Amino acid sequence: MPVRVMVLEGPRFELEPGEADFPQALAAIPQPPKRLYGVGSPKALVEGLAVVGARRATPYGRGAAQRFATMAAERGVAIVSGGARGCDAVAHEAALAAGAPTVAFLGGGCNQVYPAENAGLFQRIVGAGGAVVSEHPWDFPPQPHTFRARNRLIAGLARATLIVEAGLPSGTFSTADEALAAGREVWVVPGAITSAASRGANRLLYQGALPIVDDESFEDALLATFGCLRTPPAGEAALRDERERARSIPSAEEALLEALQAEPLGLEALGELAERYRPAGDSRSWLMVWLANAQRAGLVSQYPDGRFGPRPAARRAG
Repeated sequence: MPVRVMVLEGPRFELEPGEADFPQALAAIPQPPKRLYGVGSPKALVEGLAVVGARRATPYGRGAAQRFATMAAERGVAIVSGGARGCDAVAHEAALAAGAPTVAFLGGGCNQVYPAENAGLFQRIVGAGGAVVSEHPWDFPPQPHTFRARNRLIAGLARATLIVEAGLPSGTFSTADEALAAGREVWVVPGAITSAASRGANRLLYQGALPIVDDESFEDALLATFGCLRTPPAGEAALRDERERARSIPSAEEALLEALQAEPLGLEALGELAERYRPAGDSRSWLMVWLANAQRAGLVSQYPDGRFGPRPAARRAG
């Protein structure tokens, strides 16, 4: 396969099993790599979530990759993938956008980045504190068989592998095999039974993989595997807080009724309350309309001294 030689800028490292920064997760897989060659930070090689899918991804697959990679990254989970076209690239991009570390494993050496059009993505991964890694020497050209071998590293560094779209046969499907061989979890986003791009994914579900059917099921899986608490998006959290604040502030009607339950009040005192809780518009006119309606509804009575309060029967019942 034609490959453009592109030298990634950034710190380089070589790691062997037993060295301090060599990930223990990869040392424990079947056929562990004898050496890792990487550009970026070796500290990024932590157990994370592998997000993989079809290279010729459908809009559905790309959307699922972006959605769930973002949710995991926002909770501080590292995203691991293969830097390929389609779902892999989308997952890396989502991690970068969320400010989480991400690791891309290549099928060839780090001086032989493939696909060439993702060279800019690889450079941004390095610049953001992630890493681009291979088990092959720097100038080793990628070969068809090296990508299947590379998949065991993606699955091996991850506590779980999320399949967002996979046909049959496919490299994505083989990543699930590697995850199972390494004793890792396999999560799968279901697809339409009529879609060739989802045949592999649906087959994995039939074989017992964990279905990710919505945001809640994904959050549950993250909690069980990574200990991530459910965290609503910033906008949703702000809206929830605003609603809570709104519930804690009584409406003008509620404030007046509570005040009258405590003691009878004249128009002057009621007018001050109306201005406090109903600052917009003509609060005096609003107050008079409210008093008339409240009296018709049997909530309020005007006493002989001119003050207003709860109807005597209602007060005795309270």
